[in-house]
Amino acid sequence: MKMFERILLATDFSPTSLPAFERAMRLAKNAGAKLLVAHASQELVSTELGYAPPAVYDEWEQKLRESVQEKLDQMVVRARKEGVDAHAVLVTGFADEAILDAARQNHADLIVMGTHGRRGAARIFLGSVASRVVAAAECPVMTVRA
Repeated sequence: MKMFERILLATDFSPTSLPAFERAMRLAKNAGAKLLVAHASQELVSTELGYAPPAVYDEWEQKLRESVQEKLDQMVVRARKEGVDAHAVLVTGFADEAILDAARQNHADLIVMGTHGRRGAARIFLGSVASRVVAAAECPVMTVRA
């Protein structure tokens, strides 16, 4: 039996998530597991954008989705070049909730994600997506510090 069959990498495309991507690729390759490269995107809220006609919001949303999908696809291509069976997963919602939902829906048996490693007041005020995922995940979570 394989140690892992489906590994979900949660990425925000920041430099912090790059070491997690490298680790997830190695794990997937060594285990012969499928790598699901996931990004959680929040829908734009009209109060964040100011007033604009509804069609403009739709256009902004579409451009944002296309940009995120392009970044995911680039990561998938890179993983496939390394011999990993990789697939993009774009989810919508608050990052921690969306990552957990994606892991459940895709039957992930490991979540890999980067962490900033904040401590003290920075962690209290900024929160930690990684800590919330670790606390609520139904499968093991590997956090990789940059």
